[in-house]
Amino acid sequence: MVAQPWKRPELADQPDLKKLNDELHDLRLEAGLPSARTIRDRVGKDAQDYWIVNHQAVLDTFQKPDRPPRGRLEVIVRVLAEAGGHNDVDGEVNRFKDLWKQVVRETVAQASVQPPADRTPADNDDVSDTADHSEDLPKQDTKDSSRRATEEPPVGGEAPSNPDRASAQFNYAEESLKGLILNAAQALWYDTDALRVFLGVVRRSEGFAKMADAAEERRPANATFYGVKSREFEVPYSPARLELVTLHRRLDEHRSKRKWSFTDMEKQTGVSSDAWIRWYTHDELPEREALVAFSHMAGLQMEDHVLLLGLWDAARAALEAQERSDVLPSSISFDEAWAMRDPAAPRMWALTGVGGIGDGNLAVYGPDLASGTAPAFAVAGPSGSGRSTALVTIARSLLASGNQLVLATPKPSPLRELADRDGVVACFDQDDIGHDELEEALSEASAEQPIVVVMDDAQVLDECDARRVLRNLLKHGFDEGVALVLAGDEDKLRPHYPWLDRAKRAHRGLLLSPQQRHAGDWIGIKTGDSVVGSPITPGRGWLHLGDGNLMAVTVPY
Repeated sequence: MVAQPWKRPELADQPDLKKLNDELHDLRLEAGLPSARTIRDRVGKDAQDYWIVNHQAVLDTFQKPDRPPRGRLEVIVRVLAEAGGHNDVDGEVNRFKDLWKQVVRETVAQASVQPPADRTPADNDDVSDTADHSEDLPKQDTKDSSRRATEEPPVGGEAPSNPDRASAQFNYAEESLKGLILNAAQALWYDTDALRVFLGVVRRSEGFAKMADAAEERRPANATFYGVKSREFEVPYSPARLELVTLHRRLDEHRSKRKWSFTDMEKQTGVSSDAWIRWYTHDELPEREALVAFSHMAGLQMEDHVLLLGLWDAARAALEAQERSDVLPSSISFDEAWAMRDPAAPRMWALTGVGGIGDGNLAVYGPDLASGTAPAFAVAGPSGSGRSTALVTIARSLLASGNQLVLATPKPSPLRELADRDGVVACFDQDDIGHDELEEALSEASAEQPIVVVMDDAQVLDECDARRVLRNLLKHGFDEGVALVLAGDEDKLRPHYPWLDRAKRAHRGLLLSPQQRHAGDWIGIKTGDSVVGSPITPGRGWLHLGDGNLMAVTVPY
């Protein structure tokens, strides 16, 4: 079948929407006129193996005279820009975002200036036709919808004689209100404080509660249906994101079964609808008493009740961890941190980070390399997260306690500056370590005179000649008085070789600004949305000492 252009909708009276639609068709032309199914396939499927956007939705985006959903538009534009060989795909996506926002402004402006035409039941073929149009509002012609959006009830408070028409008037007003909210939010977009105040007022208003209930009854696709999350009403990031999302999803499942609106939940639980809406829209943790009331009024089984409270406890723990993180200093010197250590700390205790212990107080933390499940400790993180600085801190603390070190730096690293320090028996600065050389460097190690190998960029040395020595170190290190501290890029560290895989058995380490969920595998703990994905901040990370608890720390320098 020969690829052909698609028919364009008639949009002469909506110039901004026409421009968006024309640009979209031109972008498809540049991409070689792919079919709707080809675009669908390139967008792909979600985690549940469902198409993120089906082929009919692709066609609707190009051919319907309506403003397309922004999420759907973004993924389609990205696919076409990539297929067309654009140098700046993100820039192209942002350009279409701006076009889409201009269409929103156009819709709101038309709704505010065009008076409604007088309509009576006699204008329609029958009453059922009016009801059908009312239910399909989001799919109607934009001009027609905009013209009716300002329709108001008769003066004097008399209710319309036709109940279906009254419902239509409410829905049009609701759509207009949502458009005005979006328009105001966009105007305040770069003033984050003003935007937060504005959205807070909107969410606390009585009208928003009714609008949220109405939207719940005829909710379209989920916010993530098209593969992106709406950022129009973005709120501060929550450290308990994973736990809160799971908790809210469970509540939604039970609420949907009973067809409760937010107003119904207020009646059933005694907790205000405003509170329930705030908890949902802000990703906040509900009050524990509210969950207990919900569970009681919904008649949940014991296992469901326990699950809800278990999720609440997990979210609360994550929030408390974040509170301890908030008191951390942005930076702290090695000397300041070293002065805080316990004088009775074991000889092979390694200073790793400074964390909060409540009431604004700080304490130092680190592993004892002479104990645990394996004589190893891993530092993982993306480029620029401060891995080498963390290794230098650990190395300095071990030297200060009278330990000997072997340094391995296959790439340029601040660790090399310690090569001339007393206690450093060898420094390997090549992209390979000889078997005999490393074996000789560790030959004098004993329980009384331990030696620690401190290795930066470990992924470069995964196939080094000394890999058998390293594997033996990780297997018999406790008996022979040797240990290993390694660091590497979370995206490049892979347990392809036995010695690297054996290092994971220590189940402890430091994650610095982790961006990938699998990074937690290197320190023996699972990481979720509450830990990964935050902006890279050098020297800030999460410490796991093998006890199952993640601790927010600042690395001394």
